[in-house]
Amino acid sequence: MTASNIKFSGFSLAKGKELTGDDFYDVRTIGDLTVAIVCDGVGSATEGAAAAKRTTSHLMNNFKIRPKSWSIEKSIKSFIESINSILYQESQINYESSELVTTLAMVVIQGNRLYGANVGDSRVYLFRDQKLNQLSYDHAMDEEGFENVLTQAIGISKDVEPFYFENLIEKDDKILLCSDGLYNVLDEQLLTQTITLGNAHTLVKKASKLEEDKLPDDTTAVVVEILQADEYSTLRRQKLEIPQSLKKDQEIDGYKLIKPLIQNERTWLVHKKTKDYVVKFAPFEAIDDESVLDLFVKEAWNAKRLKADFFPKAVIPKTRTMRYYVMQLFKGEDLDAYLTHKQLTIDDSIELASTLLKMSQFLLKYDLVHGDIKPPNIMIAKDDDENLEFKIIDFGSITEIFSTDTKAGTPSFLAPERFLGESISETTEVFAIGATLYLALTGKYPYGEIEPFQTPSFKEAKAPSFYNKNIPNWLDSVILRSIARDKEERYAHYSEMSYELTHPEKVKPYFVKDAPLIEKSPHIFYKRAFMIMTFINFILIYLLLK
Repeated sequence: MTASNIKFSGFSLAKGKELTGDDFYDVRTIGDLTVAIVCDGVGSATEGAAAAKRTTSHLMNNFKIRPKSWSIEKSIKSFIESINSILYQESQINYESSELVTTLAMVVIQGNRLYGANVGDSRVYLFRDQKLNQLSYDHAMDEEGFENVLTQAIGISKDVEPFYFENLIEKDDKILLCSDGLYNVLDEQLLTQTITLGNAHTLVKKASKLEEDKLPDDTTAVVVEILQADEYSTLRRQKLEIPQSLKKDQEIDGYKLIKPLIQNERTWLVHKKTKDYVVKFAPFEAIDDESVLDLFVKEAWNAKRLKADFFPKAVIPKTRTMRYYVMQLFKGEDLDAYLTHKQLTIDDSIELASTLLKMSQFLLKYDLVHGDIKPPNIMIAKDDDENLEFKIIDFGSITEIFSTDTKAGTPSFLAPERFLGESISETTEVFAIGATLYLALTGKYPYGEIEPFQTPSFKEAKAPSFYNKNIPNWLDSVILRSIARDKEERYAHYSEMSYELTHPEKVKPYFVKDAPLIEKSPHIFYKRAFMIMTFINFILIYLLLK
């Protein structure tokens, strides 16, 4: 969910007439995440206030550098365990008892999903349809007279078990995080009445007013308001027909179907008014299979939001009556068809590689990868100056980087580690780019054509110049490095390959680890051979003269 769809507020007051308290809070937007945290330093502990501040900072800082392969749930639980261990051990060393102790309530919002956890009695509420629902769980004794005795807190013991929860969020939802100082003064009815029209400041000031500005405890509130539903969620909830069959000359929302463009007859060339377009309909299986529907909705959403020169323009009509999206018609042929009658020039192949790398770097800003880079997904045509122009298609293959469960990709363009179940990454995408270049310049697959369900052997690939003598040595090395079987020898990042493509003079010759010396460095090989032969000749002369 974008920052413009969310509004947040936070406010805290110390108890009584004190200037500072033991509570601490923070709310930030980190990439596509919104993270909100409230900590209530335990007053009976010597360093409660420090614990609250350090816990908040630790969690925020770790979310900034969160491994992208980690789920939100794993991140929340791991970071909580980490700070708990740090505070507990530090307390035992410095005080020989638990003095760095705090409660915690936190939420993370990504897209239309709310992830949260709490430790102790700080709470998280969801306000929806005029009702306030507690999402968190109080880690406190339930015996009368012991309600304020915590059963868990950050830093109180060696191990911690946070209460974890998830929920879907909707437009006009409000998420309230607060310390016990707030809900001990404002009961659920007053909380509901106040949050309806107010924010965090309103809630805390209301509590203070009821206590005549002498709050019995530090009081903190954070309110996160959902101003607009996530676009993906809105698209997903739309009740739209998925046509079971489509026929030529059929008209849908003013689009006249001319002819199907692929065999499954779900992608059509259409005509509306004076222009031709491409319309892609949801698969027939999406009628009964929620997972297929989810994939198509994500595909349409990506097609609409990912706007760049290397993608065809796409729109989702607001008044559509069926589940489809519309794309710009790019007049040309795909690279696969082009290669059947012509080969790319060196300059055109470099332009192709640059386009694919720019596209990949663009997607990386969204934590995405294309997932299925190959000639059939590259459209090719000539611009006004007769130069080749490339467009990348197939929004359906686009997936999250570091995903391990994606089925995106075509066997002949998959890096060896993908066959072993490793996650999709920059370096696996670099492999696909390199394999595409290799095929475009030589007409050959670097490791042979790999069929689905085949277990490839990945024997050493021949240099592309073996098949195409026009390929310069530096480009040979770039391509071989991009398709290296060992990912440690391959480019790890798009930027590395992009730099070498634009700086041929900086490219070092590429050799596989076990390549013989005569192949790696003929000069050194012959120099050593000459020295050895000279030495042998001296020995022979000595023996003859003896």
